[in-house]
Parts: sequence; structure tokens; C-alpha cells
Amino acid sequence: MPQSPPTDPTHFAAEIDSGLDVETDVTVDPRATAPASTGILLELVDDEGVTIGTGEKLWAHQQPGRLHRAFSVFLFDRQGRMLLQRRALGKYHSPGVWSNTCCGHPYPDEPPFVAAARRTAEELGLAPALLCEAGTVRYDLPDEATGLIEREWNHLFVGLVTAPVRPDPEEVEDFAFVTAQELRELRAERPFSVWFETVFEAALPGIREIAGRDW
Repeated sequence: MPQSPPTDPTHFAAEIDSGLDVETDVTVDPRATAPASTGILLELVDDEGVTIGTGEKLWAHQQPGRLHRAFSVFLFDRQGRMLLQRRALGKYHSPGVWSNTCCGHPYPDEPPFVAAARRTAEELGLAPALLCEAGTVRYDLPDEATGLIEREWNHLFVGLVTAPVRPDPEEVEDFAFVTAQELRELRAERPFSVWFETVFEAALPGIREIAGRDW
């Protein structure tokens, strides 16, 4: 695949934290005030990444945004190339832009590692041959194109892929395996998700362990 929320679209804040502190006692449910519904619930978290309740997905991404749990996956092939996806044009959030292998949100009480593996299979039709935790990063990132906001406590994962990619066309418009240089060229030419740079930079230590120092 969003806190005292920013309303200034130029606002950018990120804080990297390699720790993981998850509390599954859900005590707050703000769904009654949600202006729209996708039928999907996310875990709302506090500034330490501790679960404090649940919230409907679209509502959590609408201004001013609510801090919630998310994950980002970076998979590489045997040649050390990163698997990117171009998000499907029909998606309500960041359609048609390039991003990392897979992003999403755990269901309430679902471990982020399990969610990352599940969603990778759902979007790209494959199971990672290796998947490792690579820390967390917290950010507030408004998306001017959609008017939504990403206020997320994001769990990062890096790994290897050896199986063929069989994307779900409702989720993924296109995909590509790229070297570090090809990624730089693609980012100069094409739009990427608002969260890509933040999660990529946060995951770089883990990426280099998996894919080599060229990254």
C-alpha cells in the first residue's frame, strides 16, 4: 500500500524506530463517526506504536488523519533487483503510481509479518522465499493528488522472491525488477507513491543486507 494531524500539504515528518511494541487490547472504536466505509478496519496506534483501538480504513486516511499500523515490503530477485509495482488505476488511494513491492495494513490483531506475507500473495500471486523484519518508521505524509493523508506506524520487511509474479489486475497495473540505477532513473521520470522515499530510506540497512551494498 496515516496524528495532531498536519493540514499543511508541505508537512513532512518521519521518525525511524527499530523497536516493536504491540498491544492488542482494543478499547476505542471510532467507526460511528466515519464519513465513509470500505468495510475494512485498521489498528489505530499511539505515538509509541501501541494499539489503542480500531478505525475504518478510508476514514483513517481522510484529513486530518489517524495514526494507524501499516507495513511495507521490499523483495529482491537473485540478481539483487528490487520488485516494484505500479498501483492499479482503479485504487482509491494513489492510483497509477509506482511503489515498492507491497504495502498495506494488518487486520486488527493480525501480526504485521503475517499481514505482509498475506498481502504480497494477494497482490502479486507469490510467496516470498525469505522475509525479514527491517524496523519501523512513523510518518505524516499528505497526498495532494487525492487529498488523503498517510499517518502511519509502518513495519518494514525485506526479502527474496524466486517465484514468478502473477499480479492481480485489480491491485497491480504493472510491475518491474530494477537495479538501484534503474530505480533512480524511473523515479526521475515517473510519479511514485508519497510514502516510497520515506519507507525506502528507512529500510535501506535491511535492503543492503539482502541485496548488496550497491543499494
